[in-house]
Amino acid sequence: MRRFLSFMSWTVLCCWTTQADVFTSIGQMTDLVYTEKELVQSLRAYIKAEESKLAAVKSWANKLDDLTRISTSDPEGYLAHPVNAYKLMKRLNTEWSELETLVLQNPSDEFISNMSMHRQFFPDEEDETGAAKALMRLQDTYQLDSEAFSKGKLPGMHSNAMLTVDDCFDMGKTAYNDADYYHAVLWMQQSLKQLDAGEEAVVSKADILDYLSYSVYQMGDLPRAIELTRRLVAIDPSHQRAGGNLRYFERLLVKQRSEQKEEEKPVSEEPIQLGTYDRPKDHLPERETYEALCRGEGIKMTEARRSRLFCRYSDGKRNPHLLLKPAMEEDEWDSPHIVRYLDFLSHEEIEKIKELAKPRLARATVRDPKTGVLTTANYRVSKSAWLEEDDGPVIARVNKRIQDITGLTVDTAELLQVANYGVGGQYEPHYDFSRRPFDSNLKLDGNRLATFLNYKDEPDAFKRLGTGNRVATFLNYVMTLRQEELRSFLTSEHQSGPERERLCSGIIFSRVERETIGPDMQPVLS
Repeated sequence: MRRFLSFMSWTVLCCWTTQADVFTSIGQMTDLVYTEKELVQSLRAYIKAEESKLAAVKSWANKLDDLTRISTSDPEGYLAHPVNAYKLMKRLNTEWSELETLVLQNPSDEFISNMSMHRQFFPDEEDETGAAKALMRLQDTYQLDSEAFSKGKLPGMHSNAMLTVDDCFDMGKTAYNDADYYHAVLWMQQSLKQLDAGEEAVVSKADILDYLSYSVYQMGDLPRAIELTRRLVAIDPSHQRAGGNLRYFERLLVKQRSEQKEEEKPVSEEPIQLGTYDRPKDHLPERETYEALCRGEGIKMTEARRSRLFCRYSDGKRNPHLLLKPAMEEDEWDSPHIVRYLDFLSHEEIEKIKELAKPRLARATVRDPKTGVLTTANYRVSKSAWLEEDDGPVIARVNKRIQDITGLTVDTAELLQVANYGVGGQYEPHYDFSRRPFDSNLKLDGNRLATFLNYKDEPDAFKRLGTGNRVATFLNYVMTLRQEELRSFLTSEHQSGPERERLCSGIIFSRVERETIGPDMQPVLS
């Protein structure tokens, strides 16, 4: 008997571990919400102290205004009164020194101290960039235009969260700096649209047109690039690049039309929007299928097939632990057969495991296919923690329950993995089993043969798109088994393949199955 790898992941509210990669964990971003609230309270306290200080200084100045008006009208007569002479000496020797001390007091010290204490946990530039790219990933996956994000009009969500001209410009600049001209065009265009509509902004129209015209040129649309550059020259004739770019674009267009023997056509007056340009292909050949599944556009179950799906109580083939409290089993798909078990974990068990996982969360890694070294990757955006049975009795109970339902031993299970995904969190399609010949663990542990998933239902921002509401998922990978276990397992009623509409959701047992998880506004776990 080798090992049975138990892998579980779900939404976790975590405490701070490191500064970097905050955007990969909704848990840490949740903590940032409370951090910001505390900073606002500290700022309010500073403002109040500053106002109190200024009120005291203003009161002193008003009093001295009246006093000096009298004293300077007749200095000798004023000082002839011994009390006035004494008070003048006292004021200049004592009271002005006290005022000087008051003015030198810095009410901001406490606020600055509070800021310094929290700053070590603030997101950095990598987090801001990662969050921006996450919005673009959601934009692509769910085919949403930039205005949908800018106006907060997201499917299934009602919020006042909106993006300003400057926000849209920064989104476009993030894409531009990554040579992602496709998204740079979409977001610069949205920034320009809002600015033209009269919205106030720090960024200038010239700056937006500068980035937009060059990005459009990179997308191969010379006529529109020329039109945008002409607008830029009209606004800023002395712009250091606009004139040169305009002449270059015009020469290039003449050459292009000459070579292709095209006649001059008017520039399209249609605004740039989603679909104006084709999204460039990337490294993932299954990208379109992957995103379509995330949108709920997979194979649909016919009513005739659906009528053959049932729910039942399962005792795990007379497993003693399930006789008095059988598992609630529900058919999800007919061929391959996929079943779902309901109420696998109690609320208390989930909360306890979340509590245990909090201090252990770290950026999830993948193994470099060339070097075999563990490293982070932009196709896996999450944080994870590993728990063992010694960390709490709940871990042992969960492993035992999996064993009862599947009929597979967990005597040599690996540690339990708890994963927390951030905004647009994802793990792109991948094989659960190792395909690396150099993987030394295979000789000792064997390869993964099956995957068990268990997830918690939560409200989903994209429910209207039919994507389901997978927020928390538990995965259990089966490794080398005894022959009698494997034979019994593969011929049982639990053989399965991808769940309808979404891969890697529900319960999957397979030696070669691929996981597919779509980015979501809510944490989507794998």
